[in-house]
Amino acid sequence: MENKRPKKLPLTSDIVFKRAFSKEGNEDILKALLEAILEIPIQKVVIKNPELPRNLYDSKAGVLDIKVEIDEKTLCNIEMQVTEQKMIDKRSTFYMARLVEDELKRGEDYEKVKNTIVINLLNFEFYERNSYHNIAHMKFEETKEEEKIDMGYQKEEELATDDLEMHFIEIPKFVKKNPEAKSKLEQWLWLLAGREEKLEMAKKENKEIEKAMEIIDEMSMDEKEWELYRARQMAIMDYNVGMRKSKEEGEKKGRLEIAKELIKMGMKIEEIQKVTKLTKEEIENIKNKPEGD
Repeated sequence: MENKRPKKLPLTSDIVFKRAFSKEGNEDILKALLEAILEIPIQKVVIKNPELPRNLYDSKAGVLDIKVEIDEKTLCNIEMQVTEQKMIDKRSTFYMARLVEDELKRGEDYEKVKNTIVINLLNFEFYERNSYHNIAHMKFEETKEEEKIDMGYQKEEELATDDLEMHFIEIPKFVKKNPEAKSKLEQWLWLLAGREEKLEMAKKENKEIEKAMEIIDEMSMDEKEWELYRARQMAIMDYNVGMRKSKEEGEKKGRLEIAKELIKMGMKIEEIQKVTKLTKEEIENIKNKPEGD
């Protein structure tokens, strides 16, 4: 039986998201999306990396982020995260550090370094928090009683700096909440989630939403866009399989090393099996293997 492809290209695919929001002429829909997420008015956005990366289909599966300058004073990195990653927090920190480093390499004074924002659109649940949109800053910890000194401040500052900001938007949590498409952010998230039936009123009132829907329709009629989407999906699957295989091989190697040490300690094969989950044959092979091999 022939597999049926979806009727429309999904915006939860990182390559579809990148193609739709970073293409020349589509700056207005990216600006509208960022305004909805950041809740600030934006005059101008400049996309710094509209092209697709060269390593799009290699073993690393490429990184399809969008780097954008907002009103010449803020640098922003926005990315659709397709597959569940246990280290998305560390990856986000790395992106932020790289943006700041790139600015400093230009030889600017510290005072002229732009504010930095990282936005992660997650097509999976990650944080144990009761919100689909979590915003993080570099905050001070609560003042310890033994370190307190009366400086006369009625309210202490909470932020160490307002130059760094991270957003984590978990789309499955948003869908689970199932809100109406009243706010701009709700409208954009329903579009990203592929629920156009939620946007009947929004597309009449929000011209950027209407344009984004038209862009997806046009892309979905282009076979070249489908070829890119399918090739990207294959690259991601190959990458995930490779990562799982590497992890499994690493775990197996570790269990073999543990078994080797337990043999030296004189532990019985049956007991080593319970500890390492190795087979009797595997343990006997280690036992019979000459020292130094």
